[in-house]
Amino acid sequence: MSFFATSENIRLEDRHILRARLRKIDGEWVESEINLNEFIGNNDGHFAWDGDNFADTAEDIRISIEGTGPVCVLRARLRTNNGEYRDSDLNLSERLGNSDGRLAWGRRPTDYDKPYHIDGSSPVVECRLGLKLNE
Repeated sequence: MSFFATSENIRLEDRHILRARLRKIDGEWVESEINLNEFIGNNDGHFAWDGDNFADTAEDIRISIEGTGPVCVLRARLRTNNGEYRDSDLNLSERLGNSDGRLAWGRRPTDYDKPYHIDGSSPVVECRLGLKLNE
């Protein structure tokens, strides 16, 4: 399950700032944002995890909520090394999570499997855990 399950009003601003309202563990809704340029790059027309500044070489940047998961997908036309543009997409739900109302980036998908500690020591709270705590 993606962060989408505990978020609403997901939007992309300034081509690289993802903003959303997220539900905290206590049920409160708060605004959060994350700069995708700090985590995503462009490798010859393909999105690259653990890169940076993808938006500098991209056009038609957008997000969409897709599938039965559902998941949040980043789409853009990225410039290749020879200057052409290629359609590319990236499932943000693979690394994006809700850490008690804060959009948080995990280094790899398995980061979301780590347990949540009430003291907040876990780096990322996977949305499925937040839903269980609020049910």
